[in-house]
Amino acid sequence: MSEYTTEVKDLPTIEAVDITNYLVLQTSYYTRQQMKAFKSLEAYNFFVSGWVHNLGTKRLRDGYSLVFARSAVMAKLQGFEFWRKTLKEARYVVAPMVDQSELAWRLLSRRHGAQLCYTPMLHAQVFVRDANYRRENLYNEVCEEDSPLIAQFCANDPEVFLQAALLAQDYCDAIDLNLGCPQMIAKRGHYGVFLQDEWDLLEKMVSLANEKLKVPITCKIRVFKEVEKTVRYAQMLENAGCQLLTVHGRTKDQKGAMTGIASWEHIKAVRQAVNIPVFANGNIQHLSDVERCIQETGVQGVMSAEGNLHNPALFEGRSPPVWEMAEEYLEVVKRYPPCTLSYVRAHLFKLWHHTLQIHQDLREELAKVKTLEGLADVSKQLRLRCQEEIAKGKDSEDKESGLPFPHWICQPYVRPVPKETVTNGNSQASVLKKTVCQKRALEDCESADTLSKNKQKKRSRNPKKNFCPEQKPKYIKCEQCGNPKGNKCVFSLCRGCCKKKAYKEVADCPSHGLRFKTKAEKRKAEEKEQAERSTTEVERSDHIPQPLQDSRRELEEPRLLL
Repeated sequence: MSEYTTEVKDLPTIEAVDITNYLVLQTSYYTRQQMKAFKSLEAYNFFVSGWVHNLGTKRLRDGYSLVFARSAVMAKLQGFEFWRKTLKEARYVVAPMVDQSELAWRLLSRRHGAQLCYTPMLHAQVFVRDANYRRENLYNEVCEEDSPLIAQFCANDPEVFLQAALLAQDYCDAIDLNLGCPQMIAKRGHYGVFLQDEWDLLEKMVSLANEKLKVPITCKIRVFKEVEKTVRYAQMLENAGCQLLTVHGRTKDQKGAMTGIASWEHIKAVRQAVNIPVFANGNIQHLSDVERCIQETGVQGVMSAEGNLHNPALFEGRSPPVWEMAEEYLEVVKRYPPCTLSYVRAHLFKLWHHTLQIHQDLREELAKVKTLEGLADVSKQLRLRCQEEIAKGKDSEDKESGLPFPHWICQPYVRPVPKETVTNGNSQASVLKKTVCQKRALEDCESADTLSKNKQKKRSRNPKKNFCPEQKPKYIKCEQCGNPKGNKCVFSLCRGCCKKKAYKEVADCPSHGLRFKTKAEKRKAEEKEQAERSTTEVERSDHIPQPLQDSRRELEEPRLLL
């Protein structure tokens, strides 16, 4: 900072002032002549345009002020320095989750051990064009307690990504590029993990953002099956300007029922190959998993998604009662409105997941309620039922269900083992025998015991609904296409065929609500009435008396000016 201290020499005394973190400037007015206190013209304009909000101005002597100019002239932190100073050496990280890592949930997670949070994934193109989207998803969620924070975007265009990042950089500590989303919507939109083979595009996106942004650029990726290719992928992103890398140890195809086990071997190889901080993601269900992952892979931090959703106190090493977390979350939602009701409902479904498998009636009630108070009431009812079970000593039933704790305790949800598990990135044959999927035999009349869950739900809503194939009404087929015909159709056809025929023949079909003939007759009647009206007017004009005709003619003829 020696080049910034030229103005400082004239100050009488500035003891106890850390001149490496602040600028000393005259406060009477800012002119181009005082540019020497800034690093460049760009930094000067950056300051006076209001990007630095004068967070703390301390008056000194001789008309000088101490101005916090954190971003104006200080060099952008990179790599490990960024992780140590800005992220405060964060080890426990809450993942970016669509519609799930909103402000209220981030604050709840921070209360229980989380040191760094990400926003939900934001769509860069929508963020650029829609001011309401920006306000609802980032600008309105600014909170002192919610720091440090990284905003994540999905994008496939370097310029659009840069524009979105420029709009967001003053509301977060870094910008993250999502290169790990494996969902179908990401495939249709061509973003997330479906960009992992387009290295030239990704290099351009990251390098452009790193060059233009005043905050660091980070990336979240998934691994390839080959460890070597994954390492080259990570090194390419590092060389392009990525300052922190989050590695999800699963491949593009490991999702849903085929999620399997994340490969820490891939993560370890990436960590050893790059010179930037690395976060690990995958296989995190308890605090012990976090510590084990750090020891085995050497990463700087560990990110949790589903584990955090089922137990927000995961990073504290606690498994509290579900109602404790649910009630605290609802209290945060009320304190920091607005929060979309669907987000709150989704979180309650995750927290109460195991309990709702038992109390199905309250599961349906939770899905139906339309207000925050209604959601809180259902959560309260679940708490009361759990406390009744505790009073009756029903812990043994949960042991039989295979859960490590009673269902009212926060605990991870373990997906069923897929047919082929993936361990450390290598596909291995499953020990379980592959079962041949066969269709259920069609019975003459399905009883309540043989109905599928979907049909049982339909029957609970409509007890009179009949699922017996023999008792279902037999529909007569349309003569032309084979679809069921209308019972009262004049042509004995289905609606589609009837419409074509009625239009062609200018006919009506009251059964299908078609009125071609009626409309045609009405149109003809209107035309006839209009013709008669015009004929009558002509006849009236022919019978006008001669004096009136002469006077009208005089009025119509132009007067000659003498």
